Amino acid sequence: MREELRGLQPYGAPQLDVAVQLNVNENPYGPSHAVVADVATAVAEATGSLNRYPDREFVELREALAAYLGHGLVSAQVWAANGSNEVMLQILQAFGGPGRVALSFAPTYSMYPEYARDTNTEWVVGHRESDFSLDLDAARDLVLDRKPSVVLLPSPNNPTGTALPPEAVTMLCEAAASYQPGGLVVVDEAYGEFRRSGTPSALELLPRHRNLVVTRTMSKAFALAGARVGYLAAAPEICDAIRVVRLPYHLSAVTQAVALAALRHAPELLGQVDVLRAERDKTVGWLREQALLVADSDANFALFGTFEDRHAVWQGLLDRGVLIREVGPDGWLRVSIGTAEEMAAFKQALMQVMEEGKSDE
Repeated sequence: MREELRGLQPYGAPQLDVAVQLNVNENPYGPSHAVVADVATAVAEATGSLNRYPDREFVELREALAAYLGHGLVSAQVWAANGSNEVMLQILQAFGGPGRVALSFAPTYSMYPEYARDTNTEWVVGHRESDFSLDLDAARDLVLDRKPSVVLLPSPNNPTGTALPPEAVTMLCEAAASYQPGGLVVVDEAYGEFRRSGTPSALELLPRHRNLVVTRTMSKAFALAGARVGYLAAAPEICDAIRVVRLPYHLSAVTQAVALAALRHAPELLGQVDVLRAERDKTVGWLREQALLVADSDANFALFGTFEDRHAVWQGLLDRGVLIREVGPDGWLRVSIGTAEEMAAFKQALMQVMEEGKSDE
């Protein structure tokens, strides 16, 4: 085994059988009967040819994803893989590697350094401000100093939920293009559909920056976490580079069929996004009413705190049948946004845990 892997534990949030599971940012609303029926029909049709390898270029799916994203995108500008995790890994396989640097700003998605590690890419991390925003001048200076091959910028950020303004993306794209051989700026919009009104997508900037990549997933807004479909939009040359490192036939015929069926029902599936946005905003407001700090969120979760012993709070919630995530800076916890009933259970349990904590003081 590689020395740097010895003693490490594999990534993963706890998978526990409890009544209210609000720890991995899943969409709590499953597909309708109409979507289930369409998916079942599509999978049945794909099953008839499972003796053959799937379309390794998944042309139909790329065309459908480009149409969904809009912004004048065509299939040559879209790539998909087994969840946005594999998309990110493929980017690092193609553009990272020994002697190259991947850079992000903490707190950020905890898988990013693992993508770097797995591709033998040096990992460099800057830091966010106390409100989890970026100091743009400091961020640009770090990029110019370390000259990364890949800059990873989740927007909305995980675990904080904060979105990047367009000027931040532009500044870092220009900085990464100013040195040789230059670097990619990857804006990870896994939670992009949950943005608050008026928060733009980095997709709007693709025509201006040839080194910009925007990644998305069908796990969250489309409620397809079990299907494992992530994708990106970028210049055709970037997609062609990723094709070099992809494994043969990496998207099964069944996966392609499921994704295409879901895209046919995009308006219906995305209809729950507005419900979750409203529930998120209510949850953020309620948490602040409890005198807690809450990061502004454009995602389907809320980061809140701070607690002297956050693990005790997490355990107290779990003891009451509510599972959230112990992640982010010390003292903070993250709750995924569930149904109204699930959020009511979370609020009741948290009030009990906080009251219990006061009585122990």
